Amino acid sequence: MTRVFISRDMASVALGADEVARAFVDAGVEVVRTGSRGLFRIEPLVEVEVPDGRTGYGPVGPEDVSAVLAGTHPNRLGDVEAMPFFVGQQRFTFARCGVIDPLDMDAYAAQGGWVGLDAARAMVPAEVVAVVRDSGLRGRGGAGFPTGIKWQTVLAAPGPEKFIVCNADEGDSGTFADRLLMEGDPFCLIEGMAIAGHAVGADYGYVYIRSEYPFAVATMRDAISRSADRVAPFRLEVRVGAGAYVCGEETALLDSIEGRRGQVRAKPPLPAIKGLFGKPTVINNVLSLAAAPFILSHGASAYADVGFGRSRGTMPIQIAGNVRNGGLYEVGFGVTLGELVNGIGGGTESGRPVRAVQVGGPLGAYFPPSMFHLPFDYEAFAAAGGLIGHAGLTVFDDTVDMAGMARFAMEFCAAESCGKCTPCRIGSTRGVETVDRIIAGDRIDENLEILRDLCDTMKFGSLCALGGFTPYPVLSALEHFPEDFGGVSAFATAAE
Repeated sequence: MTRVFISRDMASVALGADEVARAFVDAGVEVVRTGSRGLFRIEPLVEVEVPDGRTGYGPVGPEDVSAVLAGTHPNRLGDVEAMPFFVGQQRFTFARCGVIDPLDMDAYAAQGGWVGLDAARAMVPAEVVAVVRDSGLRGRGGAGFPTGIKWQTVLAAPGPEKFIVCNADEGDSGTFADRLLMEGDPFCLIEGMAIAGHAVGADYGYVYIRSEYPFAVATMRDAISRSADRVAPFRLEVRVGAGAYVCGEETALLDSIEGRRGQVRAKPPLPAIKGLFGKPTVINNVLSLAAAPFILSHGASAYADVGFGRSRGTMPIQIAGNVRNGGLYEVGFGVTLGELVNGIGGGTESGRPVRAVQVGGPLGAYFPPSMFHLPFDYEAFAAAGGLIGHAGLTVFDDTVDMAGMARFAMEFCAAESCGKCTPCRIGSTRGVETVDRIIAGDRIDENLEILRDLCDTMKFGSLCALGGFTPYPVLSALEHFPEDFGGVSAFATAAE
């Protein structure tokens, strides 16, 4: 019987993958539902099994079954992994996404699954922590804190009860890597959490997923049930958030799991010392934990040998917005912003010139094409006045209004602030009002100065990254696109 592979990922389903799958079943074809390979332009993608691999066709519709099976469909792609978008990738974390049935335990094991967990459990916890530390893995949620040091802190913290918490509250616009992995390779995350549990002495974990990800919630719960015996005595469960952006901040997330309103906690104490229910807690992003199986199965050096400067390993970069090849691109740090936007991304979908790229989600800085030489690296972007955050890129063409985007940043912060600290709660509202006055032409230079001062207050006075990072898009828009704000001082500052 002919066998085909079709994604069951939420984005693929939104584009019609379920209807395509049903059409192939009705035609008597065996259909294997996989995760997405991550290039949305070719979804719904159908891969037909052939003697030497798979032949891809995409996008296709339900009416295309006969043409696909006959090999005559005009959207024949050939070997998908040989396409330019995929051939340059270094898929350490996403190696199985789009390849196997996400809930097939045998397929996971056949593709190298559980090797990392078995290797970890053959070591004492301190050895596991040392391997992760030597790999150079840094938190992929945005802060870039060394994962090995965080694990070492929890390992050394006294107490019989500790927790592993996975932050899957992926709320940044233009990001989808966490969702893609949970829907496409959930056992990888489960294995990573079990490795972390062994490393620090925790026997229970939580995966905190936002409610807007129903497919990921269902897939993770099913995968947790199927793999319970394999990861025992480590146990874990899914908790579903209610959609507050601030719950992506680690201490607000802990409050939410504890059944309270998600509000940022003052630090210290750090969650590693006093976290969930007052116990030592490892809280890592999905991609950080999902990197652990590769590191433990291939060794620290295999991971550390890839990358740039202090940014080691690979980064799953999400390319979105007004771009031709939107999707996920996993590659070692060091690729330039220009390569990502114009080379891999293919430029804008509209065909107009790229004017700006926001890096790091709605609180990331905007960069003009004159800065496309920047290597994708934590330190390089920090030195340039930005951050790589969760590695989401949102591309804009030359029709974008940057004053409007600066206003959106303040408006977003005002809507999502938990209200605990004054710089964030009040500052964001005053920011919206000030940008409105600038747009209206009211005492532009005076209000630009007020806006800069307000940004300084929010950046250095807020309790967490929501208020602290909101100035990044505002200040970068002022610096690189002063012509959108008017006024003399903005041009003078840019010229300096």
